[in-house]
Amino acid sequence: MAKVKVYDMTAKEVGELNLSDEIFAVPYNEPLIHETVVAYNANQRQGTKSTLTRSEVRGHAKKPWRQKKTGRARHGSTKGPQWTGGGVVFAPKPRDFSKKMNKTAKRLAFLSALSTKIAEGKVIVLDKFELASAKTKEAQAFVNAFKFNGKTLVVNAENGAEIKRATANIKDLRIAEANLLNVYEIVANKNVVLTKSAIKSIEEAYAE
Repeated sequence: MAKVKVYDMTAKEVGELNLSDEIFAVPYNEPLIHETVVAYNANQRQGTKSTLTRSEVRGHAKKPWRQKKTGRARHGSTKGPQWTGGGVVFAPKPRDFSKKMNKTAKRLAFLSALSTKIAEGKVIVLDKFELASAKTKEAQAFVNAFKFNGKTLVVNAENGAEIKRATANIKDLRIAEANLLNVYEIVANKNVVLTKSAIKSIEEAYAE
């Protein structure tokens, strides 16, 4: 079992914590992580965009003028894409972009991504994430104490309304709950902060 240092909100070391190798020391699997992130982004797409083809726009198919001896280009209809109000070439239509992954693959990708962050030294363990009040300056003081550089994700077991309100206006700080944490959020943020309660929740969810 690997040992990690535990800090408080002021970046002061307050102890150590043992991490399960089964969950937090999984080998790096880049292809699987990539597949999971691609699937996640695909599943966020609504796929509702829709435009009209030349057969669907309003109007008629009457030839606008005769074929020859007008000095103008030949046209068979005013519903073509070259006309204002005409149809769209290869018009996008509603479709399902979703991709499926089996549970075993998603589990392994999650543990691999999290373990890699820990191996790279980009995970900080907090005793607990609590704010005295729902004010931005309280959350900013936490960011300043650790001198975070880049996007930072704080993972807690639960986040109350005060925490969400206090962190909402800090550009590079995002709050997540352990049971909703996913591979995309892990790899999209440079720093990951895990509370002890979040680690416990992850261990309970992913222990075999």
